[in-house]
Amino acid sequence: QVQFVDSGGGLVQPGGSLRLSCAASGTRFSLYAMAWYRQPPGKQRELVASITDGRTSNYADSVKGRFTISRDNTENTIYLQMSSLKPEDTAVYFCNGNPAYGSNSWGQGTQVTVSS
Repeated sequence: QVQFVDSGGGLVQPGGSLRLSCAASGTRFSLYAMAWYRQPPGKQRELVASITDGRTSNYADSVKGRFTISRDNTENTIYLQMSSLKPEDTAVYFCNGNPAYGSNSWGQGTQVTVSS
């Protein structure tokens, strides 16, 4: 069964940076496209950034130029480097496949709060 463990969130001031990590298990990680998603308070989960098995990346317009997704297939891990953070980036961040593996595959997520 696929599992994801998300980490690296925290409280940061506007304009600051954070690096999120997600360790995957139970899947042939290197063969699949992966993604970061986020769920802001009171809103639906949305896709933030994705990366193919060939390392082609795509970003939501709201984070383009500020966030960078990467992957390490030797460690079964994906990363999200976030910079120039804004209060509207506040959310719980999750990783999963792209498309997601299924409703039972989501990890606990990691909270990112951008506030002064």
